[in-house]
Amino acid sequence: MPPLVHVLDNPIWNGLISGNKDFAQGTDSVRFFPAAIAPFIGLQENTEAHFDTLHDIVPSDRTFVHFGIEKPTIPDSWNVIVQLPGFQLTYTGADVPVLNDEEIVSLTNEHIPQMLSLTTLTNPGPFSSRTIDFGNYEGIFRDGLLVAMAGQRLHPYEYVEISAVCTHPDYAGKGFARQLLLRQVQQIIVSGGIPFLHVRSDNSRAVNLYKRLGFEIRTDVYFTVIQKKNG
Repeated sequence: MPPLVHVLDNPIWNGLISGNKDFAQGTDSVRFFPAAIAPFIGLQENTEAHFDTLHDIVPSDRTFVHFGIEKPTIPDSWNVIVQLPGFQLTYTGADVPVLNDEEIVSLTNEHIPQMLSLTTLTNPGPFSSRTIDFGNYEGIFRDGLLVAMAGQRLHPYEYVEISAVCTHPDYAGKGFARQLLLRQVQQIIVSGGIPFLHVRSDNSRAVNLYKRLGFEIRTDVYFTVIQKKNG
C-alpha cells in the first residue's frame, strides 16, 4: 500500500483535525464523532495500536464506521460486522451549476423525525438524531412529506463531502436527487470548497448519476463497521 499522501486518503481523520474539529472526541491520534452525530472514527494511522487505543477509551456499546483507501487490519478486541468496497468521487465539472431551486427547503430540527424516517427507508449511509448538526441539509417536500434530501458531512480542509442523498422510492425518477446534489455542489464551490462524496461500489445507479453530473472516481475505498467486544 502506498503512503497516504492526499487529504482524501484518510478523510475522516483529516476532517476531525480541520473542518469538523469542533465535533472531535478522543486523543491526539484517535478521534471520533459523538454517537448522536455520526459513528465515524478517524485514525492518524490505521495501525492495530490505534484501534487498541480506541477500544480503551470508548464504551462497550459503541459501533463505529471507518473508511479510507486502506483496508484496515482489525484487532481481535473488535467484532467486524461488515467490510464493503466503495468509491470516492470528486467533482471535476467545469462550471458552477445554475439551478431553479425554488422547491428546495432548508431542513431544521423540526424536520429531524422525517429525515430519520427517510434515511431509514432508503439507507443512504449512517444518519443519526443529530447528524443535522453537520449543517446544510436541504430537502424537497410533497404534500407535507419529505421526499428527497441531501446535505454535507465531512469537511477535510478545502474538501466538503456531500452526503445523505436520498429519495423516497415513491418519488424516484423525478430528478429530485439531481436537483439537490447540484445545489450542494453549487454551494460548496461558491464558498471556495471542492465537493466530494462516497458510494458503495455495487450502487451502480448512484455511481452513474454522479458521473453524469460531473463527478469522477478518484479512488477505491473500504467501508468497515466494527463493534467493541465486551470484556
